[in-house]
Amino acid sequence: MPRRAVFVVLLAAVFSVAARAKQESWLEVRTPHFTVVCNAGEKQARRIADQFERMRAVFQKRFSNARVDAASPIIVIAVKDKRDFQPLEPESYLAKGQLNLAGLFLQAPDKDYVLLRLDAEGEHPYASIYHEYTHFVLSKAAEWLPLWLNEGLAQFYENTEIRDKEVGLGEPNSNSLAFLRQNRLIPLATLLAIDRNSPYYHEEDKGSVFYAESWALTHYLTLKDWQDKTERLTNYAKLVSNKASPVDAAAQAFGDLKVLEKNLGQYISRGSFYYLKMPGAIEVDDSAFQLQPITSPQADAIRADFLAYNQRTKDAFALLDRVLKDEPNNVGAHETMGYLAFRGGKLDDAEKWYEQAVKLDSQSFLAHYYFASIAMREPPSAEHETQIEASLRAATKLNPSFAPAFDQLAAFYGMQHRNLDEASMLNLTAVQLDPGNIGFRLNRANLMLAMNRPKDAIAVLETAMKLSAKPEEMEALQSQLQTIRQFEDLRESEERANREASQQDSVGAQVSSQTEETPEAQSPNPSDNDRHGPRRSMRGKLRNVKCSYPSTMTLTVDGGTKSVGLRARNYYKVEFSALNFKPAGDLNPCKDLEGMTGKVEYFEGLNSSIEGQIISIELSK
Repeated sequence: MPRRAVFVVLLAAVFSVAARAKQESWLEVRTPHFTVVCNAGEKQARRIADQFERMRAVFQKRFSNARVDAASPIIVIAVKDKRDFQPLEPESYLAKGQLNLAGLFLQAPDKDYVLLRLDAEGEHPYASIYHEYTHFVLSKAAEWLPLWLNEGLAQFYENTEIRDKEVGLGEPNSNSLAFLRQNRLIPLATLLAIDRNSPYYHEEDKGSVFYAESWALTHYLTLKDWQDKTERLTNYAKLVSNKASPVDAAAQAFGDLKVLEKNLGQYISRGSFYYLKMPGAIEVDDSAFQLQPITSPQADAIRADFLAYNQRTKDAFALLDRVLKDEPNNVGAHETMGYLAFRGGKLDDAEKWYEQAVKLDSQSFLAHYYFASIAMREPPSAEHETQIEASLRAATKLNPSFAPAFDQLAAFYGMQHRNLDEASMLNLTAVQLDPGNIGFRLNRANLMLAMNRPKDAIAVLETAMKLSAKPEEMEALQSQLQTIRQFEDLRESEERANREASQQDSVGAQVSSQTEETPEAQSPNPSDNDRHGPRRSMRGKLRNVKCSYPSTMTLTVDGGTKSVGLRARNYYKVEFSALNFKPAGDLNPCKDLEGMTGKVEYFEGLNSSIEGQIISIELSK
C-alpha cells in the first residue's frame, strides 16, 4: 500500500475514535465514598456505584481496623469495552503477549483511581470491582507486602458474593484451578520473591501462572488458618513488615517450603473446596447517590487526568488540548495542566495553571493546595500571602481528611512567625490524620523551635525515629536532631559561662568591699553586675546577614572606619523598628536586612569566646 494511503487510513481511524468519543453519553454518580464516571448508561453506572459501596461495607465489617476510605472519594472510570479501555490502560500492557487486563487500581499520594472494563467475562460479574478495591485497602501495606500475597488476597476477595443474609468470601476460582492443573507450578522459593520487575508479573503465559498460584497459596493458607484456628499468614505478614525476606519469613511462619509446596499441589488437585461465610445483610442507602450527565469535555478532562497519573503524558496533553479548545474555562483541565507542569519541574507554569483554576472557582481541594504550596517556594508579596492563606484554608474546608493541607498551612504560619499556637494545632491535625508521615513530624519539630520549645522538638524527633524505617527519613531525622542538640549544648554552654562569670564578679565585689582601697578603686563599674558586657550601639550598613537553623542570626555592622560582628541567638526576640520609612509588608530579617542602613544596639560579650548579642535594630533610609 502506498505511504499516502496508509496515512489516510490512520487519519480516518483517529477521526473515528474522536467522533465516537463525542457521541458518547457520560454519566457521573456520586456516592458517599466514590465518584463513578461511566459511558454505559444509567443502569450500569448505578450498579457499579452500588457494588463499590457494598464492597466497602463488607471490608469495614470484616476488617474493623483497616483503612477502607481514601482522603477523597475514589474516582472509578467504568468504560463499556476493551476499545474504550485500551486508550487509558498502562502502555506496558499494550504490547503483544501482555496480560489482558479487566481493571486496575491506580494510587497516587493525593488521589485514587479505579479503571474498569464492563465487558469482562467470568462467573463473578463484579470480580474486577472487588479485586481493585481490595488493592486499595491493602495500599498502605503495598510498600512491604509481597506481590504474591497482595495479588492473592485481591483474587481471594474478588469472588465475594453479597447475598441477602450473608456474604461469601473466597469462593474457589474455577478458571485458576483448571489452569494450574494443566500447568507446572512455579517453585515456591521463586513465587515468594517475585516483584513488579519480574516477567512473571507482566507476560501473559508466565503471568497467568503467577496470578493463579498466588490465589491458590493464599486460599490454602487462609482456609487452613481458619480450620486450625492459627494465625500463620498474619505472622508471615508481620515478619515481612519487619524487613524479613519473603522467603525467610515463609520458612519461619509456614515451615519447610518443600512440604508446603507438596501440600499446595495436593490442595489444587482436590475435588472440593471450602470458603468463608460472614453472616448478616449488607445494606447500602442508594438514596444518597447523586447522578448527573456530564459533557464530553468534562469526561475527557477526567480521562486526561487519569492518563497524567498513569504516566501517559503525551496522550494526556493531546486530550487536554482538545478539552481547552472546546471549553477554555474547564477547571479540571487547568488543574491537570498544573499537575503535569509541576511534575515536569516547570513550577512557574504550574503555579499559573493552578491559580487560574482557583480563580475559576475550583471546588478541588488539590487545586487550592497545589497553588499555595508552589507559591510558597519564594517569599510572597502581601497580596500573594493573602491568596496563599485563603487557598490553604479552602483546602482544609473542602477536604477535612486531607492531611497535607493542614500541615502546609501550619508551615505557612511558621514561615510568617505568626499564629504559632494555631499552627501547632493545624500540624497536630495533620499528624493525627496520617501518623506515619515523617515529614509532618519534622515540620512539627520546626514549629516547636519557633515557639522556643527545643526540648519538645527533640521529643517529637525521637518519637518519629521509632516510627520510621526508611533510610532517607532516618537520615533527615538524625540530622535535624543533631543540629538541635548542638544548638542546645551551645546555648547551655553560654549560659553556664555567663553564670560563672557573674559568680566571679560577685566574689570579686565581696573581696573589694572587705579591702581598704582608694575611692577610685571602689567606684563600681556599671557593667560589673551585668551578665552581659556593656550596652553599646553602632550605626552603619548591615552586611553578611546569615541565618542558621533554628533561629540564629549573624551580621556585620559596617561603620566605615570600624566594623563589628554581632549575633542573635534567637532573632525572633530582636526588636526591629523603622525610623523614617514604612517597610513594604512583613520584614524577613534573614532576607531583607542585607545592605540596609541601621542603628544596632547590642551587649558586648563578657569574654572573647562570647559574641556581642543583638538587642534591637532601628532601620533607616
